[in-house]
Amino acid sequence: MTTAPLRKDAARNWERIVAVARELVDEGTPLQLNDIARRAGMGVGTVYRHFPTAEALLETVATPSLEALAGHGERALADDDPGRALAGFLARTIEAQVTDASLSRVTAAPTDALPRTTELKRTIRSVGRELLARARAADVVRADLTSDDLVPLMCGIAYAANVHGEPAVRVETARRYLAALLEGLYVG
Repeated sequence: MTTAPLRKDAARNWERIVAVARELVDEGTPLQLNDIARRAGMGVGTVYRHFPTAEALLETVATPSLEALAGHGERALADDDPGRALAGFLARTIEAQVTDASLSRVTAAPTDALPRTTELKRTIRSVGRELLARARAADVVRADLTSDDLVPLMCGIAYAANVHGEPAVRVETARRYLAALLEGLYVG
C-alpha cells in the first residue's frame, strides 16, 4: 500500500518532529509526544497525526541507521573474503550503536510499532547469520560461535564503549574493544 505524498506544510511538520525527537534521543531524554509538540512549537494533535506513539517516532528516528546497517550488510555479502566481510559488518554495527542512541532501544524492543522496523531488523539479523555462517564454513571463526552469541557480544562492546569511552573517542574505543574480541573469535 502506498501513501500519498505529504503536503509541504505537513512534510515540514514531520521533519521538525523527527528533528526534535533526534535531539531528545541524543540528549538521552525519553520521548514524550506532548513534550515534542511543545518543543517543536506545534499542537499535540499534529504530532499524534504523524506518530501515534512514541515508539513509532523512536523507530522513525532510528530508521536511517537501520537502513544503513542493512545496506552495509547486503554489500558485505558480496565480499569474497568471509572473515573480512564479517569483521566489517560487526565494525559498522558497533559504530552505529555508539553513534546513534536510538538504535539500542529500537533493536532491543520486543515488538515493533512500524512494519519497516521489523523488516530492517529481520534483514540485519539474517545478514549477520549468513556472514557468520560463511566465516564458519571458511574456518576463519570459531566453530562454536553462534549468531545468538553475536548480539550480546556486540551490545556488550557498545555498552562498554559508551560507559568507558569519552564521547570524542567512543567510536575509537569501540573499535579497539571489537578488535580484541575478534582476535578471540578467529581461528589462528
